[in-house]
Amino acid sequence: MDRAKVAKTCILGDRNTSDIIIRLKNREGRPEWFYSHSAILINRSKFFASRVSLPNSSTCIEIHCSEFDYDDYVELLRLLYLPVGSILESLGSVKSAVGILQTAIAIHCEDITQSCTQYLEAVPWDDKEEELILKAVAKLGPMATPILARIQPVDASATKNVFVSAVRFAMSIGKPCPPFGDELKTSAQEQVEFMLGEDGDMPLITADDEVKSVVRIGLSNICSSFENELSSLLLESNLVCDTAEDKILQTLSDIEWMCNILPKMDLMKDFVFKWAEISVSVLGIIEDEKLACVMWGLKVKLIQVTGKVLEAVGYGNVILPAPCRVQLLKTWLPYIRKIKPILDSKGNEDTEFPYMMTEDLCQSIEGAIVSLILLLPSNDQADILADWMKTEQLRFPDLTEAFEVWCYRTKSAKRRLVQGLDSVNNATVSL
Repeated sequence: MDRAKVAKTCILGDRNTSDIIIRLKNREGRPEWFYSHSAILINRSKFFASRVSLPNSSTCIEIHCSEFDYDDYVELLRLLYLPVGSILESLGSVKSAVGILQTAIAIHCEDITQSCTQYLEAVPWDDKEEELILKAVAKLGPMATPILARIQPVDASATKNVFVSAVRFAMSIGKPCPPFGDELKTSAQEQVEFMLGEDGDMPLITADDEVKSVVRIGLSNICSSFENELSSLLLESNLVCDTAEDKILQTLSDIEWMCNILPKMDLMKDFVFKWAEISVSVLGIIEDEKLACVMWGLKVKLIQVTGKVLEAVGYGNVILPAPCRVQLLKTWLPYIRKIKPILDSKGNEDTEFPYMMTEDLCQSIEGAIVSLILLLPSNDQADILADWMKTEQLRFPDLTEAFEVWCYRTKSAKRRLVQGLDSVNNATVSL
């Protein structure tokens, strides 16, 4: 019998031409028979070819399947009757293709296995489907390479190139890309933060000199833009215009974003030094009479960014010389102390006033300032605390904790001094 000619005219389920029966259990557990053709089965499956070739082989082949893969076996039998070139087009979903792939592997159907592999390599997956695919292809060996190529870790060089490109876009290094510039920049910032998450390879990338150089360039550009935009405010004829403020707020938001990624790259010190360097100039502009009653959103955002700096220094994450710490605190503490009651007053007058220092912001700044004061030389602490107690506004920031610690340390220092002098005097007498 010419099996090729028979195969062309065979139809699954045709009792008149069937010479072999496949027995499956259906979902209810009852056996179900599929009238098949040995010419098809032998040609497309090594499993069936082996079973049919056994001495005294039965005309009924039983396949044990569960309620979970029953449909996959039924679909596999249907695919066995299709031309090889039509199998790929008949696959309709990732879940179905994974199930069919597993059954094809079990009964050694190479054509269907290859078609399922090609399909899965080319279509989108979600996270749950990816887990199913990984389990299914574990038995494929080298045939799984095209699928695994989509999810295998990239080498350090490729990761570095992607990261540097994302950083450049996130920091607006280079030309903008209209019309989606802002949206893409925001997306790039989010992805840079994500890439800087816990990962075994990223420390090697972020420690790279080229990567750090790109980030430093971006930091310098953003800070320079901020200074220039802020300085231009005093030249504006109409300070009520929202355009100028929105532009500066966007730049400050970029700076605030950098405060989130710089610590992960051991570069926060670069920003803290830069912020300390420009602080006097920034406050000189923001406290100008022309800006006295406008741009409250900008002023609050300035305090938020400054809070990041105070936290970095106050909690010892960035090490600055004592004179720099003193200068940083003495520069910003008076402004923060002055602006808080103004904002509170405006909030009391107008409950819809949006520019307030939130409770979380106040607590974080207060904690950072207290910690920073206690890091200063005792005399500098005394100057700041004395100035604080002279002011009418003692509620924020509350430096009571710093004052109590200073008093305790002062007494302890004096006691140690007296004990030291007594020890010296006693030693002299004994001579």
